[in-house]
Amino acid sequence: MTGLAAFENLVDLASGALGGIALGASDDFFAEAARIVDPEPARFDPERYTERGKWMDGWESRRKRSQGYDYCVLELGAAGTVRGFDIDTSHFVGNHPPFASVEGVRAPAGTPLAALLALEWLPLLPQVRLQPGSRNLFAAEPAPAVSHVRLNAFPDGGVARLRVYGKVEPNSLAEHDDRSRSEVPAGLVDLGAVKNGGTAIACSDARFGAMYQLLLPGRARHMGEGWETRRGRPPDHRHDWIIVALGRRGTLGVVEVDTHHYKGNFPERCSLEAIDRPGALATELFAAGGWQTLLPPTSLAADTRHFFAQQLANVGPLSHVRLNIFPDGGISRLRLWGTPHA
Repeated sequence: MTGLAAFENLVDLASGALGGIALGASDDFFAEAARIVDPEPARFDPERYTERGKWMDGWESRRKRSQGYDYCVLELGAAGTVRGFDIDTSHFVGNHPPFASVEGVRAPAGTPLAALLALEWLPLLPQVRLQPGSRNLFAAEPAPAVSHVRLNAFPDGGVARLRVYGKVEPNSLAEHDDRSRSEVPAGLVDLGAVKNGGTAIACSDARFGAMYQLLLPGRARHMGEGWETRRGRPPDHRHDWIIVALGRRGTLGVVEVDTHHYKGNFPERCSLEAIDRPGALATELFAAGGWQTLLPPTSLAADTRHFFAQQLANVGPLSHVRLNIFPDGGISRLRLWGTPHA
């Protein structure tokens, strides 16, 4: 078992916020498998019951009265290399599986469950003991990138959430909505998007919102789905920042800074800096010279999508972007639209 801090710079590949879904389970009599990918923490309602028994926020199978074990199959929101797991049994006490394992497979998106089950699955986590009502954290076995995982529960029971932490296999997708289509020239790709391999590698603070959420697809559903820092206090605090490694080195044409849902806690201003240091470690970037101003300090508004194009300096190819916010606050999404380089 490992600590949650080891997964801080990784992405939950199975998260519903990234597009992860539960395709099916051997049994989900007490609680539907779909809830196992919910990005929100599991809840417990002591008064809530269904016609099948106690309502539980997670996946729960019936008590097995035969040989074998139960399983749940997930299609990841993005294919990637798995580094670790959080098999969360929160609120499952006396009805959790005593043991579990995880397997993975690579298959096209949309492959039917029956076809997936017929494939040869790779072991990602050997059978391990689970604790009740706990965040059970484990490092994954080395394996190639996978697109689907199967959680095996021995012999039965309930799991609140399955978090599959890893590195996204980069794509070159351009996910647009009506507003971005009107603001972003055709052909540009969001080089910072999680699904395109973008990674938030370091930040000054992330007290109220994890830094990787800044790069998730779609617009945030609420204030908890962005990156938000604590209130900075002078004289020690000047501003907050976050460094994003692009999924592919490229030249930027449009940047979107979205303060959706941040109304009394949005930053007053922001700026952007860029550097071309492919593969550089976070500690190397801290001390590196050569950061260039991409966007000078610019005023922001509450709950607004800000698109910057003419304001961007021509700094040439870049591999990393540093977003600075003054003095603190929350940003819902950062989109870095550009042309990837070979």
